[in-house]
Amino acid sequence: MARTTKASNAVQRLKERSTQGVYSMVTMADGRFYLTLSVDGAAPIAVHDPLEMDAFVHFVNGLEKQAPKKASKLDQAFEKKLQQSREQDR
Repeated sequence: MARTTKASNAVQRLKERSTQGVYSMVTMADGRFYLTLSVDGAAPIAVHDPLEMDAFVHFVNGLEKQAPKKASKLDQAFEKKLQQSREQDR
């Protein structure tokens, strides 16, 4: 079950950032996945051949431009300190 959740979460993130159409995930009986795309209400078309879960998630994450990761002020300050430390080590 957790394996399917990881794949479906990747597809959900893709749907949120996609402007092309409606993506859906299909799970096969052998545990592989493939992605379909439906544009303007047309019948869904397979985007690729079935893949194992890790390869599927990697493929889905590579589609469309991903949103930039949010960083808190503490994260930014920590990153700045790391950069300064690296520069001093040179």
